[in-house]
Amino acid sequence: MKWNFKIATVALASMVICYQSCRKPSAFNDELLDERLSGGIQTAMDASVGAFEHEFEGLSASELLMHEAGDKAFEQTFVTAPAKFHSGLGPLYNNVSCVSCHVGDGRGRPPKYDGDPTTGLLFRLSMPGEDVHGGPVAVQGFGGQMQNRATFGKLVEATAIVQYIQQLGQYNDGENYELQEPQYSFTNAYQSLPSGFLYSPRLAPPIFGLGLLEAVSETDILKNADEFDANGDGISGKANYVWDVKSHSKKIGRFGWKCNQPNLLQQAAGAYNGDMGITSFIFPNENSFGQIQYDNLQDETELSDSLLYAAAFYTQTLQVPARRNVEDAKVKLGKQLFNQTDCNKCHVTEMKTVTDMSRKYLSNQRIAPYTDLLLHDMGNGLADNRPDFLATGNEWRTAPLWGIGLTEIINGNSYYLHDGRARSITEAILWHGGEAQASKNKFKKLSKTDREALLAFLKSL
Repeated sequence: MKWNFKIATVALASMVICYQSCRKPSAFNDELLDERLSGGIQTAMDASVGAFEHEFEGLSASELLMHEAGDKAFEQTFVTAPAKFHSGLGPLYNNVSCVSCHVGDGRGRPPKYDGDPTTGLLFRLSMPGEDVHGGPVAVQGFGGQMQNRATFGKLVEATAIVQYIQQLGQYNDGENYELQEPQYSFTNAYQSLPSGFLYSPRLAPPIFGLGLLEAVSETDILKNADEFDANGDGISGKANYVWDVKSHSKKIGRFGWKCNQPNLLQQAAGAYNGDMGITSFIFPNENSFGQIQYDNLQDETELSDSLLYAAAFYTQTLQVPARRNVEDAKVKLGKQLFNQTDCNKCHVTEMKTVTDMSRKYLSNQRIAPYTDLLLHDMGNGLADNRPDFLATGNEWRTAPLWGIGLTEIINGNSYYLHDGRARSITEAILWHGGEAQASKNKFKKLSKTDREALLAFLKSL
């Protein structure tokens, strides 16, 4: 029965591809909407541990080879030079491969103990002010990211220590809840960290569906922006504009916890460089550049252009897992409550990709990412107090919610928010403040039955 359902779904998707490829762009017909298809035709009918790892349907033979090459690159462990293959790790780094943080193409987790090497949590660094492009100012001797690992003969920049303070709260019906607030300190610094440095913990996010988000037009993103809250609803999302290294210009930011990356090519190059110390044509300098540990050698880039493009293409062509239990009465009630509590004002249900006849596999798709790709003030409780281009220390990108219900199955954990402090979806909601304070208050006023229904809806995504 499951196999027949999959065959029927693929057949339906094929018909949609053919239909959309042969017609002019037009408004979507709501009567044809299947709520399971979160990624449009690029939806994977899979709820197993491999649900985040499916390549796009409709790729050409050469594109499929590129996706597979990117998949291998994503899983490849880099080693220190000299080495015949996959050389160039470090000398300063956070991890040895992409998949070490994005397990199963999903999210990372905060460290379980001091010095935990498998964590997907890193720390952005900066000094107050702006650089020549309007972005964060690198910290002298440490750069823009703290590397907690080093190759033989080198020193780690510093080690982050996290401790949690318990916070107690109560729903309006009297039920108690507990949150944990992280407190960070830094030890083992190879030289003194300067006074007044800023830091921001960042958990590795899931990477599926990113190509669809990249294919949403800037115009459509800006339709939801209301920076000065002209409509008076308390929601004032705004776009971030960041430096595009390749085009030498400002572009709208889409990726990263503060929308601080303009596209997936730069996102991939930045991760290789910052997380593993691997250079590319986008970022040709070692992440130790300017430090006393820099070797001052004018080496060739360690990642070929073709491999960097393949790695970026891999993140551009991963399907979105299908929604589940969409006809369940509890899930349907939860969807209504999600909208009634105004969660959908930031976690926007529907977006549309651009018409792109050169990439029919993502062209003109209706998708349900539950994000607006905009920045919102989330309150002092979640603030990192570190600006990032136009993002203030209180602002964060609305995190996409698609696939969130499969996190525990795929990643074996349930850590959410930018620093992983939330141990459940419920805790993540209860940390919302700022523009989301009113929605959180409405959630707290719900009965236990209604709260469980709303959570059932979120777990169906």
